[in-house]
Amino acid sequence: MKLFIITTGGQGCGQWIIILLSKGCTEKPQGNAEKLEFQAETRMLLDIVAKSLYSDKEVFVRELISNASDALEKLRHAQLSSAETGVSLDTPHEIHIATDKQARIFTIQDTGIGMTKEEMISCLGTIARSGSKAFLEEVKKNESTSCAVNKIIGQFGVGFYSTFMVADRVEVYSKPHTPGSKAHKWVSDGSGSYEIMEAEGVQPGTKIVAHLKSDCREFADESTIKDIIQKYSNFVGSPIYVNGKRANSVQAVWLMDPKEATPEIHNEFFRYIANSYDLPRYTLHYKTDSPINLRCLLYVPEGKPGLFEMSREVEVGVALYSQRVLIRSKADILPKWLRFVRGVVDSEDIPLNLSRELLQDSALIRKISTMITNKMLRFLLEQLKKDEKSYEKFHEDYGIFLKEGILSIGDQVQKEDIAKLLLFESSVQPEGKKISLSDYVSRMKEGQKDIYFLAAP
Repeated sequence: MKLFIITTGGQGCGQWIIILLSKGCTEKPQGNAEKLEFQAETRMLLDIVAKSLYSDKEVFVRELISNASDALEKLRHAQLSSAETGVSLDTPHEIHIATDKQARIFTIQDTGIGMTKEEMISCLGTIARSGSKAFLEEVKKNESTSCAVNKIIGQFGVGFYSTFMVADRVEVYSKPHTPGSKAHKWVSDGSGSYEIMEAEGVQPGTKIVAHLKSDCREFADESTIKDIIQKYSNFVGSPIYVNGKRANSVQAVWLMDPKEATPEIHNEFFRYIANSYDLPRYTLHYKTDSPINLRCLLYVPEGKPGLFEMSREVEVGVALYSQRVLIRSKADILPKWLRFVRGVVDSEDIPLNLSRELLQDSALIRKISTMITNKMLRFLLEQLKKDEKSYEKFHEDYGIFLKEGILSIGDQVQKEDIAKLLLFESSVQPEGKKISLSDYVSRMKEGQKDIYFLAAP
């Protein structure tokens, strides 16, 4: 048995939370088990997922953490109306993971809202989506197994069911926080049915025990799980502990009020996401709720781009998140010519499990891309007007990307907006001094309708 004692609260609070995570469960089933069949669509989904050769099996950790985070958010809302619900205000919001390499067991436990028996049947035994059966039949018929799972994850947000990619048996213990609630155990091997029964010794919240397949033993390794958390769930709002040690600690700076994020905070965060010792030259930090919910934090690096960054084969360095959870570390959320930009885009409107294929074809993603690109163009124009000398240095380093944008995009409005950002040498200015097209036009003689230029290598 593993006993983790975590202190919570500030100095002097004196609150201790005891979390029991073990290979020998403290929970004990009570009474007779009720055997139930999975909904037809769920059986079909499990059949595809359980037999998959899907390369990103690690996403099951992300899925379970996201579910736990949602349960904690529901608990938070219940605590706000504790007078009606009877939910204790003292319950901490935490996620605990335990690994047992020898027994091949992965366990995740949250202190969230918990589930009743009916909710466990509804949430774990059915897919509440119209047309799901026809979609699954079509995918299973026409796709390879790995492609099928990719599409299923994109369509449904497999969530809990992704556990069966790595486990041959899954146990779920859950107990609501409301006083007098009963606890239950749910167990299945994913073959078509599950059992549910009452249980005792269950702490309020939900605990999932995954008995891993022999070829998935790496998910019972502590360092592997920590790496997955760092990759996908580092910014989840609640603390995540792995074998009693805090695994996530980086603040989601993009969710802060832009006025409260200091230059020091931005410097540290930029170095983290860019994996660099560089500093941000420009910082664009904004949020909007209409027409799409967006939280954006974009940086232009201080340093000059290297030859590697010049290549069009380089992916755009902006990560796409949905409610703090990583969807793609290098998403095509900005056009190629803005590949020098680093940062984060987070939107609650984006489905958590948007697959790579759906990401490319999504009308929502295209709309978000247009919004952010236009915002970036306006931001750079503001920098030109605000501090021309600093902008000239930016143009010297990154002007080639702006010119690439002019040549590569088809949107005429955006072409004209990029053109406003370009700087050129002029015969009426000292050598090395550059002007914008707007400056040139403002000095045109009366009756002049043409712009005169000399193209030289």
